[in-house]
Amino acid sequence: MCAAGRRWGRRQRVLLWVILMVAWEAAWGQLRYSVPEEMPKGSFVGDVAKDLGLQLTALSVRGVRTIERGKTHYFTLHGKTGHLVTAERIDRERLCERVQQCVLRCELIVEGEMKFYEIEVEITDINDNDPRFREPEIELRMSETTAPGSRFPLAEAHDPDSGRNSLQSYELSGDEHFSLAVQAGAGGDQRPELVLAKALDREEAAFHELVLRAMDGGDPARTGTARIRVTVVDANDNAPVFSQAEYTVRVPEDVPVGSTLVTPTATDTDEGPNGHVKYSFKKITEKASNIFHLDSESGAISLLQSLDYEEGDSYELEVQAHDGGGLSDTAKLSITVTDVNDNAPELTVSSALTEISEDAPSGTVVALLHVRDGDSGANGEVRCSLDGDVPFRLQSSHGSYYSVVTARELDREQVSEYNVTVRAADGGSPSLQSSAVLALRVLDVNDNAPVFAEERYSARLAENNAAGALVLTVRATDADWGQNARVRYRLREGRVRGAPLSSYVSVQAETGALYALRSLDYEQVRELRLWVLAEDGGAPALSSNVSVLLQIVDENDNAPQVLYPPAAAAGSGSGSGGAWWSGVELAPRWSEAGALVAKVVAVDADAGQNAWLSYELAKATEPGLFRVGLHSGEVRTARSPLARDAARQSLVVVVKDHGRPALSATATLSVVLAESVAELLAELGSAADEAAAPAEPAGSLTRWLVLAVAAVSCLFLAFLLLLLALRVRRWRRQQLLPPASGALRGVPVSHFVGIDGVRAFLQSYSHDVSLTADSRKSQLRFSASGSCCDTLPARPLPDEPAPLLGDQDPAGAIPVDPSAPSREPPDPEQALSPAQSRAPLSAAIRRLQWRGGASGCRCWPPPSGAGAVAAAASCPRRLLARPAPATAAAAPPAAAAAAAGGAARGGALISPLFSGLCSRRRERLEGRQGSGRRQERGELWRQ
Repeated sequence: MCAAGRRWGRRQRVLLWVILMVAWEAAWGQLRYSVPEEMPKGSFVGDVAKDLGLQLTALSVRGVRTIERGKTHYFTLHGKTGHLVTAERIDRERLCERVQQCVLRCELIVEGEMKFYEIEVEITDINDNDPRFREPEIELRMSETTAPGSRFPLAEAHDPDSGRNSLQSYELSGDEHFSLAVQAGAGGDQRPELVLAKALDREEAAFHELVLRAMDGGDPARTGTARIRVTVVDANDNAPVFSQAEYTVRVPEDVPVGSTLVTPTATDTDEGPNGHVKYSFKKITEKASNIFHLDSESGAISLLQSLDYEEGDSYELEVQAHDGGGLSDTAKLSITVTDVNDNAPELTVSSALTEISEDAPSGTVVALLHVRDGDSGANGEVRCSLDGDVPFRLQSSHGSYYSVVTARELDREQVSEYNVTVRAADGGSPSLQSSAVLALRVLDVNDNAPVFAEERYSARLAENNAAGALVLTVRATDADWGQNARVRYRLREGRVRGAPLSSYVSVQAETGALYALRSLDYEQVRELRLWVLAEDGGAPALSSNVSVLLQIVDENDNAPQVLYPPAAAAGSGSGSGGAWWSGVELAPRWSEAGALVAKVVAVDADAGQNAWLSYELAKATEPGLFRVGLHSGEVRTARSPLARDAARQSLVVVVKDHGRPALSATATLSVVLAESVAELLAELGSAADEAAAPAEPAGSLTRWLVLAVAAVSCLFLAFLLLLLALRVRRWRRQQLLPPASGALRGVPVSHFVGIDGVRAFLQSYSHDVSLTADSRKSQLRFSASGSCCDTLPARPLPDEPAPLLGDQDPAGAIPVDPSAPSREPPDPEQALSPAQSRAPLSAAIRRLQWRGGASGCRCWPPPSGAGAVAAAASCPRRLLARPAPATAAAAPPAAAAAAAGGAARGGALISPLFSGLCSRRRERLEGRQGSGRRQERGELWRQ
């Protein structure tokens, strides 16, 4: 059992070694096949695709091919089947002469994977050659005195086949005097010898004919024959003898052709023809017979062609010396060829890439090289290297193969192409070298984003540009190549003043030119900040952006705009008085030089120098009366007004900017020179009449206004009449029933106005009248206190009666006697007739109708005195120089509204009447001088 177990263990070990050997060969990529010689072209050798595990579809894609180192290619790979087939008819005897095992080698290169596999194909012998003698006829000369048993060497037959198909035996036939003996040589070869079996007798037979047959071991066997002719001669005592039994010569392979390598010599002591020695090759191969030449007379061996160590490093020859009597001697000649460094290394590029991606990892194989040197020893030792500083290195592979691999990462942007020189040098002295150049182009990878030529861009563009104007051109470059370097531009989204940025500017995708899509206005957009994006054509695409600042340059495209005085209402098409009142200023005649009259206010929408404004007085009624500040626009008096100066002054002020060309605007100011309010109103009224006269297009509006005023006046007169009738009726009733005490005691006479002979009590009040030309509305505001005309005592509460002509005064009025005689007609300054009261009423209404500018009429300081006439005369009035803004009218105080039934409503309507009366009385009082004043006042009363 133990013995059986040990035998089983040995079998397992043997099997394991077999498996390991197969795995080793597979790991090193070795395949072994065998094929008989003389097979026709295209004969099957082996299934390479199956043995290597390669898919048939991948053979053409991966670039699989075979490489052989000889001059002739004997094998090829069938692309469709993956079979290794013969490319030529193979003759084993020609390829592997004197070699027992004939093996041909080739390499299978998989270019797609940069792998190689070694394939060994053994060429098996077939019996396709007959044994053949070098000389088909052999001549021998023997003396009749030769003793039986003597041996004579014969020429050997040669069969190039191997194994059993080679020469196996000899046979001799033809004569009983001779027999055949075969001796085994040192190398296992067979050497035939002719043995003399029976003494010769020349008189009996002078010649003997023999046949020597050589046979191989093939099936069927092949034979070769040689005829031997033996001539019987007289006695020859001595045979030739070589000086050495074996000659050994070492010859360098570069020895010149024709050189004598060695001269074997043999001597014969006989004389005459029996002593004459001749030389010949007894044993020589066909190949050696083409290289060496033997001189038959001298025995010198010379070269017929150059030696080549790589083709044959040694030769075994046999030289025979024979005399004229047929005796001979044989010597062995060994010629050894020594190697000379006469072969440069053979550097073959088995497989190589022409293109490599720049992102290939370190260690990527780019080429497979095969190195071979035909020399031996140090002359055949090859060292490989790479020239220059390149990002590649050599890596030794199996056998004589080298791999060129990347040593570091490549960068196409630095070096786009490499010419890698691989140099192979042997170890001879001097060393021989060979080289191969690998042309390698680095393929681009999109690893670089576009880079703009500038970090930021800015441009200036004048406003009012044409649509489509070129602003600037941005440029970005990409260090990549091809599609990866194709740069396209676009705008990053944004908004300007609520509108998309793309509606203002656009960028040309190919050139990067930036265009303005619309005419830009500096007054709307001062600058545009945008981002331009540059994107390459890689996958995925890389991009970068740059900021662009577009500054709009101002042009003088806006004329100055006058804010004050406001422009005349030219757009309305009416020449109404309201338009003329838009720029009226008051300048008192007592103004001193340098007094501020008005200020022209103007603005310019431009910027910088285009917005610098200067003011100039272009036209004036009195050129020397006013002056305008150059930069302030203030209109001041240049001197004090004189009496001869016209009351109405028209000033035209030109406002200019500092642009090129300069733009300008004009402002017209109307200045009224007056010493009093009455004079001012008179001038304004006459000016309004003159302005409204040619205004035919506005006549319709004026007529409607006149009709409206007339209607209001009629209603007001009707109300007055009704009120008067009621008061008269009440007064008459009081006359019939006198009160117990005086009701109007202590009331000043100035508080009564006579109408149709009746004194009516006047409720004094202060009022502000505001009229605006544009709204066509008037505002009337009452003030209960602070008025110059409010000289009455405090009014009673709203719930208490406050009659216009009451029975008694709440403050202790002075009683009035009803039986007192009628009083004299009132003084014109204290009472007015109905006709006189109606005349100033219509005049006041007309003046209020003409007033377009907002003016305020105030009485200050508060009057003093008891009389109404004195109060009216002493009430100074001044018209403000600047137009007052239109304000909402405040409602009259409740106390004023409670005065005697409808007195509040009447007060609002009667206000213009007493305003006009106040002005008229002042004019009469101021114009009265001496005794002529009374007469003039009388005329006015009669009017």
